[in-house]
Amino acid sequence: MTIPHTMCRVWRPLAAALTLCAGLWANLDATPALATEGGAPTAPFGVFEFGAGILPPPTPYGTLGMRTNFYTASSVKDGAGNTRLSDFRINTLSVGAAYIKMTETQFLGANVGFGGIVPFLDIGGHLSVPTPGGPLRLESQTFKLGDIQLFPVMLQWQSKSLFVNAIAQVQAPTGAYDVNRLFNPGTNHWSFAPVVGVTYVTDGGFEVSSNFELDINTVNHKTDYRSGMEFKHEFAVGQHVGPVTAGLGGYWYQQITDDRGPGSGDGNRARVFALGPAVSYFEPGMPLIAFHTYKEFGAQNRAQGYATALRVAYSF
Repeated sequence: MTIPHTMCRVWRPLAAALTLCAGLWANLDATPALATEGGAPTAPFGVFEFGAGILPPPTPYGTLGMRTNFYTASSVKDGAGNTRLSDFRINTLSVGAAYIKMTETQFLGANVGFGGIVPFLDIGGHLSVPTPGGPLRLESQTFKLGDIQLFPVMLQWQSKSLFVNAIAQVQAPTGAYDVNRLFNPGTNHWSFAPVVGVTYVTDGGFEVSSNFELDINTVNHKTDYRSGMEFKHEFAVGQHVGPVTAGLGGYWYQQITDDRGPGSGDGNRARVFALGPAVSYFEPGMPLIAFHTYKEFGAQNRAQGYATALRVAYSF
């Protein structure tokens, strides 16, 4: 199947910064050690599915997108995958606005662009911590700005059926952060990542998409804690039927180096997998609409739950 030029408007699903359980109160000695600071990934994932390798085309005014994402979890797993916290709940509703501007400028045969995301998070929940005097129930609810992501360089290569992009990603510590808050929208440290996306569509309309990211984190100077490097592989496989693409999506998250700092223990390396149905709708001249819902499994040193997302995008 030859992909029409207008389908290149299926921009990569640039997301609100979904923070799964950021900022679990690290100062409580009874709180179990979790991977990365607070048991949260430092940059969002569960973001990319169909069209992961496709950036928007060059247009006069660029591409605007909006993504709504809801994550919920009711358990925290230890390093062996066993439930460590059972009286626990985290609910995160994130809404992010994204802008991408691709240009006709070429570098190494790729179109060059830039972009960014501004996320807002409504994050809350509770957990119970055992103490000598009995369980201590902690609660929090916060709606504030999250960590802004910037893409100073975006490169897009494409042929008849194969689409590849490469992005330099910078996550700035703009999100609200309080060391004594149970759940934080921000991480209070910088994160840098090379990102590569690939999409292949056969002549018969079968699509395979993948996105690969490696997050490199700096020190949170309020806690003297540095989270380890994080690898993320997000994927989707599905069939194009007219303007609809439907199939299976998911992700694999793996922390590949140890945490460093107070309470890091043996390094607290995390992992989690997720799978679920994904569907998107796109017709030339119309906005892209995409939806997926994933169930996590196989978690270690982090929360395990469900992620649901709806995104809309249009190139002007």
